[in-house]
Amino acid sequence: MAAKVHLFKVEMTCEGCSGAVERVLNKLKGKGVEDVEIDLKEKQVAVTSSLSSEELLEVIKKTGKTTSYIGEKS
Repeated sequence: MAAKVHLFKVEMTCEGCSGAVERVLNKLKGKGVEDVEIDLKEKQVAVTSSLSSEELLEVIKKTGKTTSYIGEKS
């Protein structure tokens, strides 16, 4: 399955929040996740991955942050 860029809205208020999200996603590097981009100001996370949006959403939710799936970046 080809990698797609999935966008998520994540309630992040500080570097610590974005760091937590980055850590859980980086654990999946080489297991479906290719790249993670975090925009703290916009509270958005872009994940380049061959995993499904549902799988990624569950991983991000492990941080305890309120997370929602926005959609695929075209």
